[in-house]
Amino acid sequence: MAASLMEAVAALDSSTLILLTVTLLAFFIPVFVIFPPLPVEHRDALSQTHYKLGLPQEKSNLAEQRSDALRQPHQGQAPRIQSLHIYPIKSCKGVELTEVKVLPKGFELDRLYSFTQLREMRVPIPDSDQFKTVQGWEILTLRQLGYLANVVVDVWLPDPNKASRLLGPIDGGFLLIRFPWKDGGIRGLIQTIAAKLSRGFSAVSEKEFMLPLEFPSIADIKERGFTYDDVKIFKNTANALNMSAELPPELSKYLGATNPVGLFRMDPSNRRKVFRCAPKSDDVGYQPVVDFQDGYPLHMLSLASVCALESNINKDDAITHLDARRFRPNIILSGLPAYDEDDWKGVAFRSSEGGKTDEAKFAVSCRTVRCKLPNVDPATGLRHKVEPDHSLRKYREIDAGAAKKGCLGMQLCPLFPDPSREDALKLHLRVGMEVDILSRGSHMYL
Repeated sequence: MAASLMEAVAALDSSTLILLTVTLLAFFIPVFVIFPPLPVEHRDALSQTHYKLGLPQEKSNLAEQRSDALRQPHQGQAPRIQSLHIYPIKSCKGVELTEVKVLPKGFELDRLYSFTQLREMRVPIPDSDQFKTVQGWEILTLRQLGYLANVVVDVWLPDPNKASRLLGPIDGGFLLIRFPWKDGGIRGLIQTIAAKLSRGFSAVSEKEFMLPLEFPSIADIKERGFTYDDVKIFKNTANALNMSAELPPELSKYLGATNPVGLFRMDPSNRRKVFRCAPKSDDVGYQPVVDFQDGYPLHMLSLASVCALESNINKDDAITHLDARRFRPNIILSGLPAYDEDDWKGVAFRSSEGGKTDEAKFAVSCRTVRCKLPNVDPATGLRHKVEPDHSLRKYREIDAGAAKKGCLGMQLCPLFPDPSREDALKLHLRVGMEVDILSRGSHMYL
């Protein structure tokens, strides 16, 4: 049979082979165009009814962050908001915005979720000086797993101008989470080829999964088997919704986790109240709250201060400069003297358009005490052995409440004109708003 087939092929002249090839291509190319042999990705489906929030990398307001124009004081001009950022999942890639709504908890959509790990913990035995070992959840950050920096979080919001012909309009937004992943063997090779055909030669194969932006309803919680569990957040413990069932098993393998990995969502009705250095409700009309932020609603950073610290670090092949995104700020300012923000106590951001002035005021609660998290390069997830932690401790030990630790950036709490009205508990910030320093004073971290 095989010999007969070979003889038949040999009998064909070159013109016949060319005609056969052209005929096959003419048939298959339109079929591949209409029905591409590639898996449909979540983003393809979402794009039919939603739009992706945020600036693409090529339009980032931090593209020129190392230029003198942004890192030095603006001559004859007020300092400004250079960029705005949210991190829907703690310690994963952020989303850069041009404008944002500010709530008592900080930026809308910021730190809604956190990955967690299940590990053994020592807890005190009530009415005793003894301890016992129990299994418990604690948050996962870049401090433990640097590859969280490579987990991309896209925010997709309903677009009223779009409607799927098959599904119709879809209510509710989603987080689309993506991370590099390919299976072993021939399956992994096919995944790599499909990624490059779909998204370009530089694309890598990814694993995707989705999460809702809205907090699940009671019915959804029951249907999905979610439970409320305690989760340790540094020295504190919060009760939050355990949504670990939504995680693909490949995520834990990619991150290199040695303990079971989970996913928690903070309940909007049970957010953590912020005290310590935060303003008191008697003074500002409400008590600041947070979701999975480290301690305060917002983190503000100055590009000039990042530049000043960069001049102190011990540079090598692994770290040649400091990207402001290493420090995971929400608000990045330009046009200030280096470290000018260290003694701010109050700040306002203002803009005037069409004869109308918008203003947003904030209490500057304390300095941001740094840990080793900024040693992780946000572009690669790789951790530097010493920098910038070494230089922070050496040159920025400036707070009596944080001995042997460096400080960079400031923690903010929003101030609302009429906090007695729940519908008035919101502010708006935009890139380009001018900075007005309302007051200065001393700080001591608690």
